[in-house]
Amino acid sequence: QVQLVESGGGLVQAGGSLKLSCAASGRTFSFHAMGWFRQTPGKEREFVAGISWSGGSTTYADSVKGRFTISRDNAKNTVYLQMNSLIAEDTAIYYCAAAPNGWAKTYEYDTWGQGTQVTVSS
Repeated sequence: QVQLVESGGGLVQAGGSLKLSCAASGRTFSFHAMGWFRQTPGKEREFVAGISWSGGSTTYADSVKGRFTISRDNAKNTVYLQMNSLIAEDTAIYYCAAAPNGWAKTYEYDTWGQGTQVTVSS
């Protein structure tokens, strides 16, 4: 089973950019679909973006399409989330997640990082 550690969160002004990273341990990283989720107080965790084991397929929540880009580097056991044109509504704790298969539906992710805070000031 992989273990996940996120980094790159912080405070940014609206319209700015941040790039989140998620470092994974374990030899099987390249076998897993990876995703990013986010959560704000009082709300359920919501799917943001997902990427297949090879990086060849990606999917995004409608709220971030055209602004966020998910990518991965299997040689570095790392998945990224480039966030551009940030808005206040993007403020949340962002979690990296792994699924047991090479491509996953949103409910199939079963391994989580500890999260990293992203705050967008308006």
